[in-house]
Amino acid sequence: MNANDAQNLGRDAQVPSYILDIAPYQAGKPIEELAREFGLDPAGIVKLASNENPLGLPPSAQRAMIEAAGTLARYPDPNGFDLKAALAEHYQVPASWLTLGNGSNDLLELASLAFLAPGSSCVYAQHAFTVYRLATQARGARHLMVPALDYGHDLDAMLAAIDADTRLLFVANPNNPTGTFLPSARVEAFLAAVHAAHGERVTVVLDEAYNEYLDPELRFDSSAWVRRFPNLIVVRTFSKAYGLAGLRVGFAMAQPRLTDLLNRVRQPFNVNTLAQAAAIAALHDQEFLQRAYETNKAGKRQLAEAFDKLGLQYVPSYGNFVLVRVGDAARINLELLKRGVIVRPVAGDGLPEWLRVSIGLPQENARFIEALAAVLSGQ
Repeated sequence: MNANDAQNLGRDAQVPSYILDIAPYQAGKPIEELAREFGLDPAGIVKLASNENPLGLPPSAQRAMIEAAGTLARYPDPNGFDLKAALAEHYQVPASWLTLGNGSNDLLELASLAFLAPGSSCVYAQHAFTVYRLATQARGARHLMVPALDYGHDLDAMLAAIDADTRLLFVANPNNPTGTFLPSARVEAFLAAVHAAHGERVTVVLDEAYNEYLDPELRFDSSAWVRRFPNLIVVRTFSKAYGLAGLRVGFAMAQPRLTDLLNRVRQPFNVNTLAQAAAIAALHDQEFLQRAYETNKAGKRQLAEAFDKLGLQYVPSYGNFVLVRVGDAARINLELLKRGVIVRPVAGDGLPEWLRVSIGLPQENARFIEALAAVLSGQ
């Protein structure tokens, strides 16, 4: 559809202009699509574009899904009782403080649906997860995008950016796509400042999709902040370290007023039966989670050492990906694709010279490093 078609559609169907202005989310290129495009063998393609767990699905989750498969003729539990009970025990919060989502992305959308509308505004950081921008745009709300500080969140500037019509504020920690991290004391002080200045008028969404990849000394109990701040929603996912990206299951922790609002706009049956069963198993599979953390830490070191040797600038990452500056990122990305290596261009996030590279298995990382070195040297 061209621009004229879009304008005509808006006139004919009375589509809001803020909907027509949305550029749809561009996911990482699937392996099958690349194979068709360049005539490649799918088995030889390495995908390091979507921050997936290279260890794959936990065997414990596979077993749980097989056991649950016999019930698939029935609708899933709309309230996810068993999964909520497991999460409540794990995080020591009441089950009534939990909302389940079709991935954490669903919960970000639910927050925007509950709190944003034309005439309101949302605060988020430059170079933060693109869904914050898309969710704000979809509600016709005003964007208050705060310039990044060292490729991450400038919390002081974000606090100052809150306006009279601000209803929602997103913070990603660690941040995607840059991988930056805000220490516990800094986040807690920010949450306290927002609440002291604005009370429950401004809801803060703390997006912790990559929390499990943090080194143990950097982890903190954000559920304690949920108990302290009635305007806080903490969002997590099973798509990353837990290895359940294809099942789409996430959850939010918040006090009852906010949980009630999220459930008012949540679709019924938004987390399927297999996802619920797999998530319960994965939550209890601490051995798999530890392997995912260790594999990621080693892979992160492998990429960093390679970038140092190649003389490339990169942002030290606290997630399961690394943002690296390569110059003509569009050209280099195309050359990598031709070699069967999929990474993620981030020009749409305001970083046209950078690529985001998910951390894979050692041999996958090595394949990417070899291909990148060859492209940079003109081979």
